[in-house]
Amino acid sequence: MTVQPTPSRPAGPELTLAGAVGDAVEVLVVGIAKATSNGVSTATRAGASTATPAEPAADDARGPVLLGADVLAGTPLLAELASLGAKGEVGELTRVPTRGALAAATVLAVGLGSLDGAPTEEQVRRAAGVAARSLAGTTRAATTLSGLDLGAAAEGFALGSYAFTAYKSKPGTAALAAVELLVPDVGDDGAAATLRRSRAVAAAVATARELVNTPPNDLFPAAFAERARTLGTDAGLQVEVLDEQALARGGYGGILGVGQGSSRPPRLVRLSYSGGGTVKVGLVGKGITFDTGGISIKAAAGMEAMTSDMAGAAAVVATVVLAAQLALPLTVTATVPMAENMPSGSAQRPGDVLTQYGGTTVEVLNTDAEGRLILADAIVRACEDGVDYLIDTATLTGAQTVALGTRTPGVLGTPEFRDRVATISQAVGEDGWPMPMPEELRADLDSPIADLANITGNRWGGMLAAAVFLSEFVADGVQWAHIDVAGPAYNTSAPHGYTGKGGTGVPVRTMIAVLTDIAEHG
Repeated sequence: MTVQPTPSRPAGPELTLAGAVGDAVEVLVVGIAKATSNGVSTATRAGASTATPAEPAADDARGPVLLGADVLAGTPLLAELASLGAKGEVGELTRVPTRGALAAATVLAVGLGSLDGAPTEEQVRRAAGVAARSLAGTTRAATTLSGLDLGAAAEGFALGSYAFTAYKSKPGTAALAAVELLVPDVGDDGAAATLRRSRAVAAAVATARELVNTPPNDLFPAAFAERARTLGTDAGLQVEVLDEQALARGGYGGILGVGQGSSRPPRLVRLSYSGGGTVKVGLVGKGITFDTGGISIKAAAGMEAMTSDMAGAAAVVATVVLAAQLALPLTVTATVPMAENMPSGSAQRPGDVLTQYGGTTVEVLNTDAEGRLILADAIVRACEDGVDYLIDTATLTGAQTVALGTRTPGVLGTPEFRDRVATISQAVGEDGWPMPMPEELRADLDSPIADLANITGNRWGGMLAAAVFLSEFVADGVQWAHIDVAGPAYNTSAPHGYTGKGGTGVPVRTMIAVLTDIAEHG
């Protein structure tokens, strides 16, 4: 039976502000850190409660240091944590009963690792995610992590409790249902605003994850386009969907060429948000709903992960909806090409020449380098809107994982904007890293019969060469960043921090932070 999950979903547990641990709370989550020889600062962020002076739990200086949890003052619980071997290591979990010392039945201590001053947002976010995942089946928890960083704690609990269950015939253990975020003043408008934004960001990431995790038999181009249409309409966006006939009339040769081997034809979706102001931003995301490689077929081992090859598209759809929900004073338009790359008698062949939208011709030397072909069409169309900034994101190259691993996106583009995007990505914990586009790589993309070839003739610098290819389609004067998330968009390893297996939602938080920064600073 075909399952059609809802287009969007609430992210994680119910999150509320609280001034004290409620009577219904089952577990109190606190943060601990590794003690160091020079001590650990527990200074908290603006608006947070004052932390208890950092002291090791026992005479052994290697014991854990409690972070901002005055609620445990006068109890033996921290010493008990140390006696159980708690050290404050990253992701470490230690649980002790309170035996009536607190309203909650147990205390769960989660390690943040070593600190250099106050905990970072990402340390708090990851700790909250680890705690949330471990508390599946819990009805209500409270936490003092919100006193270290309210927004990060809220995002971590929301994302750490995410689970994709739409195709499970049995529900299994329910996710953590509710979290009380302990703050000094529950009536503080700033705290309420922070929580609202964190909820919205987490929901957008969860929406991207949900799309990525939906299997390709249900999320083919037409179905993906309808999901995007529903999300956009619900958010009050202007929506345009081009089917295969409209794509042919418009001359979108890249999207049509990639999609022609599938019985399920391609689409191009445009979602536009007008928030005022004079700045225009374009978002483009690769939407290959499944990638076999086409005639240049991939190896069978691991091919199932290619259900994630539309993660860039999922991220930009979620981001433009989030921009509208946050009422950013910008014009943001997402241009989202969607196709399925399949081998068949009608598939494009190595040696074919495509005419991209805008007229550039490309010789297809490898049909498994298809993402850049659909992105090229979308980039040209996005630039026709007169954008000041353009961000494209894609699970584009295996070379990204070779160069940077599975958790570090590569950021390329015009140098100033590339560095701005990478810096913001690192600040929000998605850890984008700036990469170059060497001029000498351009000659490797020359074709004897077309304007460009879609790959170089060698295996060196594949991530860089793919960005050089895309740069040929970016209009002059546009500040452009390309985010390659081939590894970071889909976690095939064990859960970590607030990230479970499957779709991660990267780089939604990077893109919304960049849009916010543009709205504030131009």
